[in-house]
Amino acid sequence: MTSGKKLLQDGPSYIRVLVSILRDIFKEETVEYVLALIDEMLTANPTRARLFHDTSLANEDTYEPFLRLLWKGNWFIQEKSCKILSLIVSARPKPQDAAIANGSSKSKELTTIDDVLKGLVEWLCTQLKKPSHPSRGIPTAISCLATLLKEPVVRSLFVQADGVKLLVPLISPVSSQQSIQLLYETCLCVWLLSYYEPAIEQLGASRALPHLIEVVKGSTKEKVVRVVVLTLRNLLQKGTFGALMIDLGLPQLVQSLKAQAWSDEDLLEALNQLEGGLQDNIKKLSSFDKYKQEVLLGHLDWSPMHKDPMFWRENITKFEENDFQILRVLITILDTSTDPRTLAVACFDLSQFIQYHPAGRIIVTDLKAKERVMKLMNHENPEVTKNALLCIQRLFLGAKYASFLQA
Repeated sequence: MTSGKKLLQDGPSYIRVLVSILRDIFKEETVEYVLALIDEMLTANPTRARLFHDTSLANEDTYEPFLRLLWKGNWFIQEKSCKILSLIVSARPKPQDAAIANGSSKSKELTTIDDVLKGLVEWLCTQLKKPSHPSRGIPTAISCLATLLKEPVVRSLFVQADGVKLLVPLISPVSSQQSIQLLYETCLCVWLLSYYEPAIEQLGASRALPHLIEVVKGSTKEKVVRVVVLTLRNLLQKGTFGALMIDLGLPQLVQSLKAQAWSDEDLLEALNQLEGGLQDNIKKLSSFDKYKQEVLLGHLDWSPMHKDPMFWRENITKFEENDFQILRVLITILDTSTDPRTLAVACFDLSQFIQYHPAGRIIVTDLKAKERVMKLMNHENPEVTKNALLCIQRLFLGAKYASFLQA
């Protein structure tokens, strides 16, 4: 292998020779050998990737061979080409990003940086969907993405390729060392995407948040916890993420995490910021907003508002919004939920609606809730049967006599 000193002196010349071999010779063994040489050279010192952008190579199409080999070589060739190309792209002179090829040339015959980034993102998404190698395809793609997503243009291309949803299945608690590294790099990709608004929208649509919270619950690896907490901190003020974090129990989880002995100061600071942000969100959320979130998630519990007369008096007209959307979802829960606590609370809430809304009985009857509640009167759980009975009594007796009934 060429010595480091020789490379510094004559680096661009070596690069020119190696690239010309890859461009002109198609024998597989030769291509593999040259790629291995370049990979070894860059692994020993990643800053050598800058040599590919030396001004003396301005008219050399240094990108093209690697981009072509991504699609045409065996797995060894594909993997090495992806790794090398990612490093070369990341080392290019940043102020000249737009419309340059491999130095300062603007020749149309040379492969542009746009061509390279589009080709790379396309190949990476293909690997996440249908890996070329059963065990190395996905880890290689994620590792390269963790490098490339530092660039805004790559984030944009990745979102356009609908790539965000391909990451979500990989966000889950793991145990083996190899799996931990893949999880860390996947979460690193999500963290980088959390700085890009269109990606944030896709993270919401892909239900990434519950996955991230499960990882924090189940991981003891500090670097994994840190990158997820930093991601959550970024997402906290975006859209409905804050309300959803509260519903998923993140405030309690953050308290638990703060009690652990972490050595990373960035993690401790991020936990404090996340805790403060969650507390602000809790204050901002009105009681009915919290109630809506609970119903829409389909997981009901005996939080204070369910039995608070003030809550029902102040918010009863809000149940009329969007053609009684929340009431309809509440009734649907009676059919779809298997959780006894959720069923009991849903029955109780229906009885509260009947009591506090002037037309409660008529509305609930029109929405065909009576038959569903009556079925639950034979439920095996006594809490469910008790609240189903209360609901039926209020439905038959109406609000006038409801005050005589005890929950």
